[in-house]
Amino acid sequence: MTTTENPTAHGSGNAATDKFKSERATSDTSVERAAAIYKDMLEALAGIVHKHEVTYDEYRVLKQWMIDVGEYGEWPLWLDVFLEHEIEEVHYNRKHFTGTKGSIEGPYYVPNAPKLPSKCTMPMREKDKVAPPLIFKGKVTDLEGNGIPGATVELWHADEDGFYSQFAPGIPEWNLRGTIEVDEDGNYEITTLKPAPYQIPNDGPTGWFIKSYGGHPWRPAHLHLLVSAPGKRAVTTQLYFKGGEWVDDDVATATKPELILDPETNSDGIAEVTYNFALDPEA
Repeated sequence: MTTTENPTAHGSGNAATDKFKSERATSDTSVERAAAIYKDMLEALAGIVHKHEVTYDEYRVLKQWMIDVGEYGEWPLWLDVFLEHEIEEVHYNRKHFTGTKGSIEGPYYVPNAPKLPSKCTMPMREKDKVAPPLIFKGKVTDLEGNGIPGATVELWHADEDGFYSQFAPGIPEWNLRGTIEVDEDGNYEITTLKPAPYQIPNDGPTGWFIKSYGGHPWRPAHLHLLVSAPGKRAVTTQLYFKGGEWVDDDVATATKPELILDPETNSDGIAEVTYNFALDPEA
């Protein structure tokens, strides 16, 4: 099957919200810590209100917009685009990690993707095979550079039209999603396609928010990865492409210099890039 219909913000938002709700996240935050966070959050909001002398009309618009975000199921999208990169940065620095830095997960991760061998081709449709191919390879190691057998590299990304399987109509369930099991030395080599930049769903309240301040909804082309191994801290990241459109102006402000890939053309005329992952011990 091929996708000929653009996913709506309402449809993709509800899919992301349903996925998040099914996980029922919890935290061991103490009452004292929660009180401190809430106090500072409310003081920050009060400061904004006074600084900009927010009117009652503007306040009512805010309330209506927040209701719309919930009804469209877009809180996972909005929070992942505008806040998650700050959470990830604080987490990495607070834990004093020294291994590979991560980036945001985004709202389109789906667990339990089909297992694939260390050298593999991602599941894809015939129409996907006309897109420029990409060989993505590397090694998963500990901090001393030793390969980690038993590590897995979960990879998922948009197709050449900017759509994700399970979040857009007409795309096979596990298209461009896989869990790659590295070899005994920690190596992997994945043949996939180079994804395209895409606009986040913008016909709903997240899009209205962006338009209200004259912004744009574009994300640069990227690969999503979740790399894990027994006894190691898992790394979730997004990898971008040097010189790609929107790399320097990502709506999610999630790009970092260490996350930029620079593929080279190999002897077969295929774009190829190596990216290694060093995993910290489990905290």
